[in-house]
Amino acid sequence: MADFKKSIVYQIYPKSFYDTDGDGLGDLKGVTAKLDYIKDLGADYIWMTPFFVSPQNDNGYDVEDYYNIDPRYGTMEDFEELSREAKKRGIKLMLDMVFNHTSSRHEWFQKALAGDPKYKDFYIFKRGKANGEPPTNWESKFGGNAWEYVEKFDEYYLHLFDVTQPDLNWDNEEVRKEIQKIVKFWMAKGVEGFRFDVVNLISKGEFKDDYEGDGRRFYTDGPNIHKYLQELNETTFGTDAEIITVGEMSSTSMENCYRYANEDGKELSMVFSFHHLKVDFMGNEKWVIVPFDFQKLKNILFDWQTHMAENHAWNAVFWCNHDQPRVVSRFGNTEKYWKESAKMLAAAIHCLRGTPYIYQGEELGMTNAGFTDISQYKDVESLNHFRILQEKGLSKENAYQILQIHSRDNSRTPMQWSDGINGGFTEGNPWIQVNENTCFINAETELQDPDSVFIFYKKLIRLRKEYDIIAYGEFEPKAEKHLSIFAYKRYYKGKELLVINNFYGNHVRWDAGEDLELYECLLGNYEKQDINGTEVILKPYETMILYK
Repeated sequence: MADFKKSIVYQIYPKSFYDTDGDGLGDLKGVTAKLDYIKDLGADYIWMTPFFVSPQNDNGYDVEDYYNIDPRYGTMEDFEELSREAKKRGIKLMLDMVFNHTSSRHEWFQKALAGDPKYKDFYIFKRGKANGEPPTNWESKFGGNAWEYVEKFDEYYLHLFDVTQPDLNWDNEEVRKEIQKIVKFWMAKGVEGFRFDVVNLISKGEFKDDYEGDGRRFYTDGPNIHKYLQELNETTFGTDAEIITVGEMSSTSMENCYRYANEDGKELSMVFSFHHLKVDFMGNEKWVIVPFDFQKLKNILFDWQTHMAENHAWNAVFWCNHDQPRVVSRFGNTEKYWKESAKMLAAAIHCLRGTPYIYQGEELGMTNAGFTDISQYKDVESLNHFRILQEKGLSKENAYQILQIHSRDNSRTPMQWSDGINGGFTEGNPWIQVNENTCFINAETELQDPDSVFIFYKKLIRLRKEYDIIAYGEFEPKAEKHLSIFAYKRYYKGKELLVINNFYGNHVRWDAGEDLELYECLLGNYEKQDINGTEVILKPYETMILYK
């Protein structure tokens, strides 16, 4: 059985990873070309964001054909070669499945628009209100109303995301059977992991107006969600003990996650939740500039760690992905303590109870893009909000400041392989600009430097393989009210691990209430630790992993 508790998943956004044919877009051959790099890092799985046929209105999360590779990424032969070469290196592939919605160009939706009643029932079509308004006042995740009018039927279809991403009707058994077929197809290709996009939105509740929010309480963690996940499990991936799964959970509740990711194995292996990545929002509002709330960050991480453990459920632990800004720009310090803060953030997350996910370039300490012109941005959400923010009365300058912090393009700039032209990503013209700091933040330089962020990640991964306490230990929060320190303990079979992290750029003192000199330091980001009996003085952004 796959031991996902000891595993590390490396996430690749193929479009920005490595380009082998000079068209400015990363491709599947590019992933194959860099497998030795991923093996060297120590990752067990590669999760790739969608590379299926797609018009790319939402970077491939609008799938037109689930069975074929988009030519811009290569061919099925390229995929099969990647699969073979990964297997040779002991690396497994995890595919990203988008089953809440399809592209409006998918043949099912095209048949629905042509009036075929069978396929119309694959989607959610509703009559508008008597006054000519849409069926509900729900908002799309990308801005605007979540319903699109189709004159031919005098009806609206639901799209929780872009207008070109109509939601599937999971209450229709035929839809669920088609989804099962797709999963089985990729299992037969040797895929050993699946990540399910916004999967807790597939079961819709009541279709009624929301006067308290944007509608999400009526379609999130819906009435049949556990039933549908159990059915998918029983008919597909659950038939193979080697396959691991992770569900992306949008605005979920922890109580639902106890079931989604329970050790009973009836639904998923683990879940992504995002509450800890909203601590620099204002409520649910992302497009603002506020300092991150450190106490809230600690409370959320501690809550999820302790309660998921009590309920025998498993977390995916992470800072970064293709939808999040770069963590070192977000919670670290890219000016004076870039390297220290990148390492501290790594240790803080990797020693938690859960399976760590590393997003491409995170292991190099890649930073936000710092784009200053709207022409440099590519993401539909960023372009929409640049307009919306100015319509709300913000100056262009303020709108740029917000995009520089929150835009998803921050994570999508090309992987920085070298200090050469385009960071060694492509010999062509990159689809999105390469970060200028590739001259000093890049894989080639860091692989040679024993003190680099990359080497630190490598050591962290090795610790997980060597010390069972990191994968299987109990969790206990420490320093819960401390204004600068994020610390916790792990316990396993008479052994203890104490992880202490300073989230700020000043020296801080902490009394641990026990003799710290009894521990050995397995890993830190400074040469010497300042420990005196029960007290420790932490340098700016210092981390230490202590073991006894």
